[in-house]
Amino acid sequence: MVFSSRRRVFISLSCVVLSLKFGDGLQVFDLTHKQGPSTIYWPGNPAYNFTILARQQYPNYWFESNYFCTAEHSGTHLDSPAHFYKDKYRTDELSMDKLYGPGVIINVVAKARENPDYQVTINDIRNWEEEHGRIPNGAAIIMNSGWHKKYPNKEEVFNSTTPNDPSTFHFPGWHENTTQWLVTNRNPNLIGVDTPSTDYGQSKTFPTHVILGGNNIPGLENVANLDAIPASGTVIFAAVVKLEDGSGGPARIFAVSGDMFPTSSSYQNAPPPIFIIMISVFLLFLL
Repeated sequence: MVFSSRRRVFISLSCVVLSLKFGDGLQVFDLTHKQGPSTIYWPGNPAYNFTILARQQYPNYWFESNYFCTAEHSGTHLDSPAHFYKDKYRTDELSMDKLYGPGVIINVVAKARENPDYQVTINDIRNWEEEHGRIPNGAAIIMNSGWHKKYPNKEEVFNSTTPNDPSTFHFPGWHENTTQWLVTNRNPNLIGVDTPSTDYGQSKTFPTHVILGGNNIPGLENVANLDAIPASGTVIFAAVVKLEDGSGGPARIFAVSGDMFPTSSSYQNAPPPIFIIMISVFLLFLL
């Protein structure tokens, strides 16, 4: 392909602008617990398995290869809608534009410390919006209860001396009324927690799971390091394994912040990146 001199100049300037914009003040935060023998599962799942197949020195190189086996819903992971709702999206059917969103961190650490069975309320959402502005469309809304600091101590995470018995679990989650309110009024892409379940530990019917599944909204569980990111001003990504026919999967969840990303209060009026790219391509072919 031969470009005119004007097109070459346009492309060069675009590359410079993008490199400056994406490189200036960019920060990436890992929100994922590592997978390994200490990975936490809901009772009833098989144990994590990691087998070394080869670790060997050859004449001109070193070679390693391993085999691992893990349940879908293990450690930091994503719940696909099909997990709790028949015929809704499975893991490989989730579109990429629904696996990220402006980060909204709802801090209930103090409340969860006083009441381990705490459930996030609509008032918690309203308090967040009073400080940071309206939750933008397509957000990734995550509860920070401080529980991520307990991981991977199984008894502390499930808050039970019998962590194989779900009836004894006590940890925070989302109240079903709050979940339904968010789905109806704020259209989130993702809703998550730093605990083992989007429903609180004593739930027997898992209504938040059902609401999210019925509306084709993935849930995030065992999200890590939430104290490292601000309540607003990041974009959160859930890079889940594209598992065919899956009901979920381990995910590398991370947050990105920097001048390239608008705050939640200004996000509504910010042009989406794809719109900017389309304009750039359009202008390119006019030259």
